[in-house]
Amino acid sequence: MNMIRKESVSFIVRPSPFGMFAVLWADYGGLPRVCRVLLSKPGLPAEEAGKKQHPGIESSGCSEIDKVADEIEAFLQGGDVSFSLDKTRLDTCTVFQQEVLRAEHGIPRGYVSTYKRIAGHLGRPTSARAVGMALATNPFPIIIPCHRAIRSDGNLGGYQGGLDMKRKLLEMEGIGIADTGCVSTLKYFY
Repeated sequence: MNMIRKESVSFIVRPSPFGMFAVLWADYGGLPRVCRVLLSKPGLPAEEAGKKQHPGIESSGCSEIDKVADEIEAFLQGGDVSFSLDKTRLDTCTVFQQEVLRAEHGIPRGYVSTYKRIAGHLGRPTSARAVGMALATNPFPIIIPCHRAIRSDGNLGGYQGGLDMKRKLLEMEGIGIADTGCVSTLKYFY
């Protein structure tokens, strides 16, 4: 009989100006890897969301995951942090979502792109909606800065941490937002 061993997921919870965030992680192939980053939402703190997704989850850290949490915390406090993907479980995403997430990860601080531009960059010019869905379910917000993707009309679109958080993250990176709620920068990537 084939026995499938389920990964034992742990989490680290940290404060930020946007509320608590949680880094869910597991040992994978003998190495600690980030499974998911959870941002607090109104009415659903990150820790509670983690416990809902993984009943029985325990708080535990290790030096590698603590460093990732430190970097996320610094970023959310306005620090200029470049994240590596080598500690993430991108392999849990579909091939298409991995392509989208890698493209999004490539957008530098101080720039934005649109779902349509990202789709074009990936050679799939009619897939803007699919790009938006792939980013809406990004398991690694902040590490993969999906707040840097906006709609073609300049509207912010959506964000897992809420539109107020998306606006503030973009403003921290020097992106102007007009009174209409649209991005006013001309610094587009792709």
